[in-house]
Amino acid sequence: MMNAGLTNLSNKPAGYYESNREDMLKYIPQGTKTTLEFGCGFGGFSALLKERLNTESWVVEINDTASRKAAKKLDRVINSDAIAAIRDIPDSYFDCIIFFDVLEHLVDPYLLLHAAKDKLTENGVIVASIPNIRYYRVLVKLMVHGDWDYQDKGILDKTHLRFFTRKSILKMLDRLGFRILKFEGIHPTHSRTYRVLNFLLLNALSDVKYRQFAIVAQPKSRTE
Repeated sequence: MMNAGLTNLSNKPAGYYESNREDMLKYIPQGTKTTLEFGCGFGGFSALLKERLNTESWVVEINDTASRKAAKKLDRVINSDAIAAIRDIPDSYFDCIIFFDVLEHLVDPYLLLHAAKDKLTENGVIVASIPNIRYYRVLVKLMVHGDWDYQDKGILDKTHLRFFTRKSILKMLDRLGFRILKFEGIHPTHSRTYRVLNFLLLNALSDVKYRQFAIVAQPKSRTE
């Protein structure tokens, strides 16, 4: 079953909700005091922000069990579909809104990102990690072996409704009125074959190296 905004994630494998995504801490701007994280799982990352930056941390989590665990660590937990939660979130309140591997689960990620702009403070940013469907190992399975097998987690997670490339992410954010402050590939492949192919193709496969992209973006001013 699927609700209006986010696929049902209730039947995920053990450990799915437990990651604290410490690798993404460096993308949170210094001076951040208020945060909102969509799809927080057990709340590990937002709890890290409270510990390291003394933030006021709000989260939205659709899974009942995960939201109850997150509530023990965080300031406000909204146990709801991402789109439905928007009405309970104050405008112009958050210095940072976080989307870690959540936009690909949404029926309409564009609607959520557009709505998030109103929830940010004047200099607020969104920070996201988004899987790369052009990742080398996915392409090998598809192009060489003809496999497109959905899995319990990862880039071909069976609950993913949207798939993104570097280009499509940049186009999406530009059309929604965001200015990119930082855009980096993360979790690269270490395949020697990939390195050789990319060299032979004059770096045309540079984006294929990365399993995910990390993004920091800010709403454009009206004059941009």
